[in-house]
Amino acid sequence: MSASYPSPARRTALIPALLAAVALLVGVALIDGGGFTVIRYIVSIFALIVAVFAWQAKHWWWLIPLVPIAILWNPVFPIELGLPDVWLGLQYGAALVFIAAGILIKAVPAEK
Repeated sequence: MSASYPSPARRTALIPALLAAVALLVGVALIDGGGFTVIRYIVSIFALIVAVFAWQAKHWWWLIPLVPIAILWNPVFPIELGLPDVWLGLQYGAALVFIAAGILIKAVPAEK
């Protein structure tokens, strides 16, 4: 007799979410500089990656904060908010969203 154990849930969005959070925290120092464009690329791409993982895990409600993050940090059609203080608050808020999404999005493998 062999015991059958359920497959553990995998946190597929954890690594991209943590990388995006680190990029956002580094981006706090680059808000007024030219390097902020690179941060915008990184954050926008990782927001879309984490959104795909959320969709695949059937956690569609994570699309509500992740899609606006992908749009706001989009460097191709940039949205300028003017005040650096607004971007500063959004940087920290988006980092918290990414950390929470990375921890809470769990993909459960299909049973055979």
